Amino acid sequence: MKKLILSAAIVLGSLSMHAETTAVTSPMVQTVNDQDGYKEVDGVPAAVKKGLDDAYPGVVLEKAWVNDKKEYKIEITVRGEKSIVYTDASGNILKK
Repeated sequence: MKKLILSAAIVLGSLSMHAETTAVTSPMVQTVNDQDGYKEVDGVPAAVKKGLDDAYPGVVLEKAWVNDKKEYKIEITVRGEKSIVYTDASGNILKK
């Protein structure tokens, strides 16, 4: 009986030594927002930058989106305040 209990303890002990935690890795998915027909872009034309600099001195461009009509939706920061501005490809402000 002692041998049975001892062998059961050894078997159970050896099983727990092989248990390990497995790290589950999930791939990171980067999505591009396509809301209101705008698609995110990395940069804007020089005319758009100049138009924003003229309208908002000290402007910092955070993000930019463009639609099929080449109208830009731009997230900007001016003096610590974030806002969204709409321009055309020539740099003319459409909406504030």
